[in-house]
Amino acid sequence: MAGNNKPGERIAKVMARAGLASRREAEAWIAAGRVSVNGKTITSPALNVTPLDRIAVDGVALPRRERTRLFLYNKLRGLVTTHSDPQGRDTIFRALPKGLPRLISVGRLDINTEGLLLLTNDGGLARVLELPATGWLRRYRVRALGRITQEALDRLRDGVTVAGVRYGPIEATLDREQGANVWLTFAIREGKNREVRRVLEHLGLKVNRLIRLSYGPFELGTLADGAVQEVETKELRAALGERIMTESGADFEAPLVDHETRPRKRPVPSAPLRGAPSSPRKRGEGGEQQTREPGEVHERGVLKQRGWYRRRDRSGGPRPKYPKPRA
Repeated sequence: MAGNNKPGERIAKVMARAGLASRREAEAWIAAGRVSVNGKTITSPALNVTPLDRIAVDGVALPRRERTRLFLYNKLRGLVTTHSDPQGRDTIFRALPKGLPRLISVGRLDINTEGLLLLTNDGGLARVLELPATGWLRRYRVRALGRITQEALDRLRDGVTVAGVRYGPIEATLDREQGANVWLTFAIREGKNREVRRVLEHLGLKVNRLIRLSYGPFELGTLADGAVQEVETKELRAALGERIMTESGADFEAPLVDHETRPRKRPVPSAPLRGAPSSPRKRGEGGEQQTREPGEVHERGVLKQRGWYRRRDRSGGPRPKYPKPRA
């Protein structure tokens, strides 16, 4: 077994990059005694492993690493961004079509926010894209009850402090008034917990609809409600750039796996882990969700309705079979 001072990578990092869990989840699984290396159970994540080491979770061998993939998902209101919810609420991962790899969300949108959510099979990439240092702009379409002037919104460019929390520069535009509501475009880079709602409440507005339009170079566009679209490998590499690819360890040389025809057994806990802290990931402003009226077919034919998914990556790997429409 690789030791702490031996070459290799930390085991939680390897598990995350295999798409099995986030790094934090992997560390919790290790603390709960669910992970073994070369047949020996470990309880500390302070361990380096190499490709020669045999890693297993609940007795199931760690799946081979796949090519880094990224998906755009149009999240609906009423879904929580988690793999399981103690309150029994519907989650985005239950709503996703079959045939996808196990995915991790890049940040979160809370239950009352809708729109673009990035999903990836690479925990290392998800972690880097969430970091404030990455500084990707996140744009939102906001409907709020009340009145505001463009002059008041312009003052947000210097940042604002609300209830002791400092928020960085915000780009906000008053688009139009509609009855007792106003429509705004809101752009932020930090993505702190419920940032859009809290800043607008500070200005006397009550948000009643919040839609994320873009996250960095990726846009919601005309993606239908509940639809999933994969970013092609070539486009993804160009969008990430060398710095992010290096920091995240994204792997675009590994093979693609057809999950539609070759499902994998995944050790996903259905209950809180015993003996491990339940440290949920901090919600970003993305921390919300919302709904739109059911959308039309995406212009590229990615999805017709929930449950229909087309993998658009043309860089290699077998094509999945498409499900037949239900009668």
